[in-house]
Amino acid sequence: MAQADIGLIGLAVMGENLILNMESKGFTVACYNRTVSKVDDFVQGRAKGKKIIGCHSLPELVASLKRPRKLMLLVKAGQAVDDFIGQVLPHLEPGDIIIDGGNSHFPDTIRRCKQVEAAGKLYIGTGVSGGEEGALKGPSMMPGGSPAAWPHVKDIFQTICAHTDSGEACCDWVGENGAGHFVKMVHNGIEYGDMQMICETYQMMRDGLGMSNKAMHKVFTEWNEGELNSYLIEITRDILGYKDDDGKEVVDLILDTAGQKGTGKWTAIAALDEGMPLTLIGEAVFARCLSAIKDERVVASKVLKGRVTAFRGKRESLVDDLRKALYASKLVSYAQGYQLMRAAAKTYGWNLNYGGIALMWRGGCIIRSVFLGKIKEAFDRNPGLTNLLLDPFFAKIVRDAQPAWRRVAVAAAKQGIPMPAITSALAYFDGYRTARLPANLLQAQRDYFGAHTYERVDKPRGEFFHTNWTGRGGSTAASTYVV
Repeated sequence: MAQADIGLIGLAVMGENLILNMESKGFTVACYNRTVSKVDDFVQGRAKGKKIIGCHSLPELVASLKRPRKLMLLVKAGQAVDDFIGQVLPHLEPGDIIIDGGNSHFPDTIRRCKQVEAAGKLYIGTGVSGGEEGALKGPSMMPGGSPAAWPHVKDIFQTICAHTDSGEACCDWVGENGAGHFVKMVHNGIEYGDMQMICETYQMMRDGLGMSNKAMHKVFTEWNEGELNSYLIEITRDILGYKDDDGKEVVDLILDTAGQKGTGKWTAIAALDEGMPLTLIGEAVFARCLSAIKDERVVASKVLKGRVTAFRGKRESLVDDLRKALYASKLVSYAQGYQLMRAAAKTYGWNLNYGGIALMWRGGCIIRSVFLGKIKEAFDRNPGLTNLLLDPFFAKIVRDAQPAWRRVAVAAAKQGIPMPAITSALAYFDGYRTARLPANLLQAQRDYFGAHTYERVDKPRGEFFHTNWTGRGGSTAASTYVV
């Protein structure tokens, strides 16, 4: 007899914790795992005595669910998701709902949504952010897919997700087909940028200013009480203050090669596809790639000696400059991420609620921070805002931060300390505020060697011209195209 409000496939860390979260909020959950022994271990272990039903087969799992059946997948993104969809579809009835809660690539979600809807069922692809702790206590959730599915899962999702201090749920409907997973992808891209900029700030403090972990721990503690208050600043504070049982500072024992699961790369690729300048996030992805070639860097460090100067100034002043530069760069990261979402919404026909997205990120997720409320306020003031940097609140911050931002960039260059994300944020700011960029020369170069044509400042937009630069070319021009 059907008893469960929702079923979940996949008993890895996120799956187990999300099930326990659902059960703690009053829902009965059925679970299944391909390695069936994990089901028994879970039911007899962490789930013992709780309203959690262990199932040993997919038919048993489906039979345990109330109609319309809601079946959530928390399995590895990629082929495993397609495999499970293929296995469960024959057991479902029209109107039943499949939910993918993994980090799936949004084009896959668009494809799967069409496939499942063609079979008479409904599909949701939802981003789930917050890691292990978020899954257990309340994640940020970004669902998209079949609009008809939302009313059936809304109560569950908005009950188990994180909530703001004022009680607002950090989960709402994002949009059609792959919109939810696209927004989660952008979230992860911003996360890449935030982490990289914090790491650059840490390296400047450590190598440029010679600060100890204890001193940096104190700085990040102070920063977490101000405008930089956020989950990533908080955990950086904790990491810098952590010692193992032998009294060793663990952060110094960790090899400097960073891993990645692909969502940052997907964000950068999507930005290229949409012609959006996500320079900061792109630099953050490449910084991880550079870190991965550790052996090459060790060899290069012995051959390529930098001609650098030591820092000669007040350490406290540069630390304060770093705070302002980090904050301004963080705003640029969000501005770029929102530009990408706006472009993609136009491409894919999504009706995204930009202020609502900021609200979803206020709690539970990795990039949660106090200033996200300011993003919602910006879009409340102007729903058609083209760039966050044009909002009065954000414009003032980056304007006031400029002197500190530039001093940090100069100090990094003089001392040979790489700060690719923070300096690219400044370069983006300078490029975005420049009315006339040197692309006129670039277009002339393209027309010179490839007859790619150009527009003129003294003619209407949309008219294209070609110059016979050498006198040897003809009047024929190449077809015109833009990114």
